[in-house]
Amino acid sequence: MVSKYRKGARAERELIKWFSDEGFEVIRAAGSGGNSLSPDILVFRKGKQYAFECKAWDTTSLSLKPDQINGLKRWEETTGITTMVAWRVSRKGWRFIPLHLLNKTPKGYSVSWKIAENTMLFENLIR
Repeated sequence: MVSKYRKGARAERELIKWFSDEGFEVIRAAGSGGNSLSPDILVFRKGKQYAFECKAWDTTSLSLKPDQINGLKRWEETTGITTMVAWRVSRKGWRFIPLHLLNKTPKGYSVSWKIAENTMLFENLIR
């Protein structure tokens, strides 16, 4: 069985390659995979800039810690860079979820795959 860290790192590398292949400059943040309050990946190309917190979880919903999402919201406000959760589910692909679509719960933030399915695809981001 693949550890969550290895699966997540592999998913990050997949996104890095995809964006790089589309002409984006890509940075994988130091501390990615830890308890960092900054995004995992930053991508830039002529007027487009995105930051992603990457998750590769094969579940029907994603739950995130409040300090992590609150830190990402502060980061987005401070930098002005559009920040999203990039969620990959095996055999279903990637979805890119803006932070404002996450639901506040008593224990943090969450989003269901049903909601995520209607969010942005990779192709929408690179246009």
